[in-house]
Amino acid sequence: MTVVKSVIPDSARQITGEALQSTLVDLLGLSLIGKQAHWNIVGPRFRSIHLQLDEVVSAARSFADTVAERAAALGVPPDGRPETIASAFTLPGPKDGWVRDAEVVEIMVESLEAAVQRLRERIDATEKPDPVTQDLLIAVTAELEKQRWMFAAENVGGED
Repeated sequence: MTVVKSVIPDSARQITGEALQSTLVDLLGLSLIGKQAHWNIVGPRFRSIHLQLDEVVSAARSFADTVAERAAALGVPPDGRPETIASAFTLPGPKDGWVRDAEVVEIMVESLEAAVQRLRERIDATEKPDPVTQDLLIAVTAELEKQRWMFAAENVGGED
């Protein structure tokens, strides 16, 4: 059942819908990774990384809402159900239990980098079918790249 009629052709809607759904899964998964690490981080850099994780979670949740609403506006029902996220999410995440601050940084760099790589593929895929969605994906990518950079800077040694 299609409740909302799309303003773009069906073939473009399918490509765009797949890009938006995959992005929604990645963003909701990133928010869960961020919170899991936020609750379980230990080590001397606890506070600064703890707060930085909140920034990632906030950005991921905000963009997840925007991405889901874009899908709905195009007549593609977004699927953010827990079972969908659990079955489709493929980005690296933390182990259970306490996680050292340095390990949290590595996990976040890896997860954000993987998400950005996937987003760049979706940016290419949506260029012709829906430049409006492409623009949204570019904005998401810019934020996740910024967050990745901030975590990566945590691991830089004292070299000049």
